[in-house]
Amino acid sequence: FNPAAVPYPADLTLAGQFEARVLASPDALAVVQAGQSLTYAELNRQANQLAHHLLGLGVQPDDRIAICARRNLDTLVGLVAILKSGACYVPIDPSHPAERLAYLLRDSAPRVLLTQAELHERLPAVEVPVLLLDAEARRVAGVDAQPQDNPVVATLGAANLAYVIYTSGSTGEPKGVMVEHR
Repeated sequence: FNPAAVPYPADLTLAGQFEARVLASPDALAVVQAGQSLTYAELNRQANQLAHHLLGLGVQPDDRIAICARRNLDTLVGLVAILKSGACYVPIDPSHPAERLAYLLRDSAPRVLLTQAELHERLPAVEVPVLLLDAEARRVAGVDAQPQDNPVVATLGAANLAYVIYTSGSTGEPKGVMVEHR
């Protein structure tokens, strides 16, 4: 079994911990799904490009970015990119009814919405930029032309938000729980 205690760097962000893993094992498999895979270096490069794109949209630490997507490699790229941009992610299950999707998008007040082409049409209209996570859509949007280096977000620290997760709530309305990097 694993040791009972493992040192945890409380001053590092989740993105910082991921980047340390990339440096330690760039060619190791980070993820395998449905016959596709990404090494840590590949995942890092793709996430960096999307993170730079998000920063170009004016995203700042503690801004919320909604991500409504089915689980796949592009979704993981999106999640890592959000953390690297300094923003926090708000996961939204695409299987929710339209009314709940609308509520979550309204209540979370995201700065940007990340989704997939197949889901975009069923989501309510939002007054923020919508980026499609699909690799081809990222290419068309110019994300692939962004720098591949790790973005530097000077004001990002372990006390900033990493994600906001919605629970069912005791009043019947979903409640957002804010979770920091530490």
